[in-house]
Amino acid sequence: MKRKSTKTVFMYILLVMMAIIMVYPFVWAVTASFKTNVQIYSGNPLDLIPRPLTVKNYIDAWTILPFYRFLLNSAVLSIIIPAASIIISSMAGYSFARLKFKGRDLIFLLMLGVMMLPGHVTLIPNYALMRIFGWINKYAALIIPPIFGASLVFNIFFMRQYFLGFPKEIEESAVIDGCSYAQVWWNIMLPNAKPAIATIAIISFKNEWNTFLWPNVVINDYFKMPIQVGLSYFKSNVSTSWGTLMAATTMAIIPLIVIFIIFQRYFISGMLTSGLTGR
Repeated sequence: MKRKSTKTVFMYILLVMMAIIMVYPFVWAVTASFKTNVQIYSGNPLDLIPRPLTVKNYIDAWTILPFYRFLLNSAVLSIIIPAASIIISSMAGYSFARLKFKGRDLIFLLMLGVMMLPGHVTLIPNYALMRIFGWINKYAALIIPPIFGASLVFNIFFMRQYFLGFPKEIEESAVIDGCSYAQVWWNIMLPNAKPAIATIAIISFKNEWNTFLWPNVVINDYFKMPIQVGLSYFKSNVSTSWGTLMAATTMAIIPLIVIFIIFQRYFISGMLTSGLTGR
């Protein structure tokens, strides 16, 4: 018992140390957003207390660049793309889980193979398509390709695994009562798939909020840039106001934290019940 208690105490100490190491950079970034550049450059790096405390960095973040527009663009993309992905993936996931049609398993395996392709492989072909369609520097280039990207395949797989664990008796009762497959999907499957939908929504929201490479390639207009591309313009090759950059970064992180706090119960439930049944 004594040996087991000592081992438990040691594990807790190790976990606390790891948590401090992981959280400290984030805490430093938040506190640095309230510091002057003089204190950031010449002060003790381990000092987390702003002396003096200033909100000038937040004011500068809103006035130097159209920061409000960056937030608005990311908010729109992070709502439209996950919503479209949820609709498409839930329909496809239900089809692969419940409907029987020729070549179903082969098509599903081919779709899973898409997940093995690095995103950089399709970067140039996608850019070429955007030029052909005339979508360069347009919102369509930010919306259409991400909806049908590799993340959609993961979402389809995730929804399929969730629907596989749903009782067939409920669906069969609905079919006997005269419901079509579309009605079963809309009226029965979707309302009971809230944990899986919330999981996909959080992951997709996070991915779109943090997207950088693709928007940086197809967009060069300040007023169409999402937040992560906009943040890169706060850093200069000549000089960088780290206080302003940390303030902008802090404001960019807040929506992700709020979304996760609101939907964390569904997120954890979805991760526990989807894709882990071994079927």
